[in-house]
Amino acid sequence: MARLAGSAPVQPLDFQPPDGLVEAVNAALSLRRPLLLTGAPGSGKSTVALSVARELGLGEPLWWPVTSRSTLEDALFRYDALGRLYAKQLGERDELTRFLRLGPLGTALAPSKIPKVLLVDELDKSDVDLPGDLLNVLERGEFEIDVLKRHSEDTFDVRLDGGPDTCRISGGVVRCQEFPVIVATSNGDREFPPPFLRRCIRFTMPDPDPEFLGRIVDACLAGLDPATRAGVDELLTSFAERIRRRETLATDQLLNAVYLVTRDMPPEGEQRRRLEELLTRDLSTT
Repeated sequence: MARLAGSAPVQPLDFQPPDGLVEAVNAALSLRRPLLLTGAPGSGKSTVALSVARELGLGEPLWWPVTSRSTLEDALFRYDALGRLYAKQLGERDELTRFLRLGPLGTALAPSKIPKVLLVDELDKSDVDLPGDLLNVLERGEFEIDVLKRHSEDTFDVRLDGGPDTCRISGGVVRCQEFPVIVATSNGDREFPPPFLRRCIRFTMPDPDPEFLGRIVDACLAGLDPATRAGVDELLTSFAERIRRRETLATDQLLNAVYLVTRDMPPEGEQRRRLEELLTRDLSTT
């Protein structure tokens, strides 16, 4: 199997990857290409990024939740020009880096001795041009920050996304040392252009069946005795059927429901039915 330098190949993880996923992950790692996961909500797409990061010891994944208003620049860096101007008017010290922070994609591309993992969540919700723009940046492995290039100073310590850490940037250019691990997800709501697709490693997550959901429950809620575990089979079957009908459900809804109906002194009868209904409501409904 393919592997990053100094790491073990990705093996089946606690969340129980479907057949073929491990091979797709390792192909993406070996070829330094984005992994594009397509599938219904609740099929475990977003969990892949977390699992890969954990297996390879790469820390917490960065998260870029994409919407129709998302822009590439916002994902690369955020510069608060108005805030800086206002601070000047108040007589505060003009420290450029107070008003500049790398976004999740910019942080993934920031120089680092080990690659970072970036989850590009629900890319199919983006503007039609965003996938191509994203691909261009990833192929170069670098981007420029104009406000830094124009500055008289050459080197700055710029804050990273999600915390107080910084990275040193020279000449206004952010250039990665190690290509990041990119996991992009799609619910299949639209097609991507062929130039984007041919540069990705693509994998379609299958709809979870009761057996697959049962393995997830066993892995995440270890310690259930066989009798108690058998009592949730009807819930697993119903949940899988609803996903097959394209209801918008997430696996953590199922885990929450199973946890509460298998605890000490669990609800019974009508109370249990109402609790299951409450915790596994279709996420697309109000």
